[in-house]
Amino acid sequence: MSGHGEPQPMISRKAAALNGVAEVPGDKSISHRSLILGALSVGETRVRGLLEGEDVLATAAAMRAFGAEVTRDESGEWHVHGVGVGGFAEPDNVIDCGNAGTGVRLIMGTMATTPITATFTGDASLRSRPMGRVTEPMAFFGARAYGRSGGRLPMTVVGAADPVPVRYTLPMPSAQVKSAVLLAGLNAPGETVVIEGEATRDHTERMLRGFGAVVSVEETGQGRAITLKGQPELKPQSIDVPRDPSSAAFPVCAALIVEGSDVLVPTIGLNPTRAGLFETLREMGADLTYENEREEGGEPVADLRARFSPDMKGIEVPPDRAASMIDEYPILSVVASFAEGKTTMRGVKELRVKESDRIDAMAKGLRANGVTVDEGEDWWEVTGLGAGGVPGGGMAEARLDHRIAMSFLVLGMAARQAVTIDDAAPVATSFPIFHDLMTRLGARFERTGR
Repeated sequence: MSGHGEPQPMISRKAAALNGVAEVPGDKSISHRSLILGALSVGETRVRGLLEGEDVLATAAAMRAFGAEVTRDESGEWHVHGVGVGGFAEPDNVIDCGNAGTGVRLIMGTMATTPITATFTGDASLRSRPMGRVTEPMAFFGARAYGRSGGRLPMTVVGAADPVPVRYTLPMPSAQVKSAVLLAGLNAPGETVVIEGEATRDHTERMLRGFGAVVSVEETGQGRAITLKGQPELKPQSIDVPRDPSSAAFPVCAALIVEGSDVLVPTIGLNPTRAGLFETLREMGADLTYENEREEGGEPVADLRARFSPDMKGIEVPPDRAASMIDEYPILSVVASFAEGKTTMRGVKELRVKESDRIDAMAKGLRANGVTVDEGEDWWEVTGLGAGGVPGGGMAEARLDHRIAMSFLVLGMAARQAVTIDDAAPVATSFPIFHDLMTRLGARFERTGR
């Protein structure tokens, strides 16, 4: 059963050429952080272009539960009246974060240095995912966490009454863990330091500075050291959320594999810690160009144009690129299925503990549709069949995972025979307009009976 109500099976049929402008939603990472940092500021933060998917709406509800005033006006602009650093009130009820792994981990970090207690839960997918990677560093601040076996939700977090600053080395590349530690450090005295051996998306550092926190970054022998000065007074901001590159990946990749396509995706965030997919696609020979490159709100953006690319070749994706495209490997594997030769992806064990085991989910679904996939604990390899070469005709399980669902819907748009997924409902967590947007471009999706 889906954590989003009744399952919504869907069929994706071979599409004619895709054409048009794909205005994808706002960036999910920046949307979460806008609400959280707005809630920690003193005064009103205004947010335009917020992603209004279920994940982000769950974070908005959580900020209300902790005492911030969060509203949306008729124009679609969001207003957050914050309570200040350390000003969170104790929630009256359990905080339900739905499917939002980013949301729950960042919120846990944010409250961990405030002397309050909160209990967190989520849907079936979120309840199966590990939280120990966040609760371990929170313990160093003085917080305590009590959850189910394996560090899973539901979980109660007791914030530190007398937090201390922390120096923490990330055991794995994770922007979520890094961000949780930095957000916890806001209400700790002195300096909190996070050291990452491999650079991960840096939206938190950029946005903390924008809200007035003192954050410095230094390359050291141990890795990249991010230092945050604790107990600032954050200043409210006016934020224009760029469009989400992870959501843009789906119309972009669809255009590359559907014959005759030409799709423009405007105002996409091209933060270098997020743009690994587009770099990889270009190396494979994709006809993907950046137009009107500029900077908005401290983030680099551009308009992306993607055209049908029948001559793409499989490549070895550099392992050190994984952190900049970890969410895009599922859709990359779909593109790889239509390239010539093998595409090998290494250093991707993080995919095993996302909304689902994404390596296993994609491998099984691709095999069911005639694609050869080899895999290991930390790698997988797709043997491409060339443009138009994927047989299709199979069923894929979404596993309550929005990116798996969307990836197989894109596969069906270029496969010879239709591809069926068991549940399209999870797509609403991150890309609520996916169906309508892709249909306007030329996709042929059909809901089916159970």
